[in-house]
Amino acid sequence: MTWISGNRLFFLQFSFQQGGWGASLADMLVRKCDILNRGFSGYNTRWAKIILPRLVRKGSGLDSPVAVTIFFGANDSALKDENPKQHVPLEEFVANLRSMVRYLRSVDVPEGRLILITPPPLCEAAWAQECLQQGCKLNRLNSVVGEYARACLQVAQDCGADALDLWTLMQKDGQDFSSYLSDGLHLSPKGNEFVFSHLWPLIEKKVSSLPFLLPYWRDIAEARPELSLLGDGDH
Repeated sequence: MTWISGNRLFFLQFSFQQGGWGASLADMLVRKCDILNRGFSGYNTRWAKIILPRLVRKGSGLDSPVAVTIFFGANDSALKDENPKQHVPLEEFVANLRSMVRYLRSVDVPEGRLILITPPPLCEAAWAQECLQQGCKLNRLNSVVGEYARACLQVAQDCGADALDLWTLMQKDGQDFSSYLSDGLHLSPKGNEFVFSHLWPLIEKKVSSLPFLLPYWRDIAEARPELSLLGDGDH
């Protein structure tokens, strides 16, 4: 989950790796937000729904966010027979997403500030090799991931939130999407760049009004710098 406020930003756990889409967003928002990593690798919506109140609380001292992303589905869509621990039935996945949206609304994050992101497509051949190395069978199918992606889009539409459909965009016009994934499941550097390029326009609309933290150095009053530096941070 990504949380963007006047001075704080929460990201998915691995989005801050070298070349990660979170790092790219942070670069674009330098001097507008503090960056805090609050992602949890391997989690599904069942677990995320439980911990969300620990991460986001009303009156916690955090500025009201201008944007929040919800990015789930890759783990929920794991096949029940092969990966029962991460698997979440489609109906529960939808209910969990709706529950998280309702909770965020209750802590003053309206739907207009939300962006729901679908899981990317699964490259079954590459992920099958990864599963083989781990001593297990192929535990995900791209067609099933697509069902969860469509469900995510429906939740966004019903709730009035923005959505980013990675599952469809990465497969547009039958293109080979394997280069977007490092192992068939997780994003590669190119995949992170793809996410950033499509997510940034949605984020930019929501953060454009944020002021810069402190003035540009050329704008600081030379004789009495305190006049420039001890204000409210705007310039």
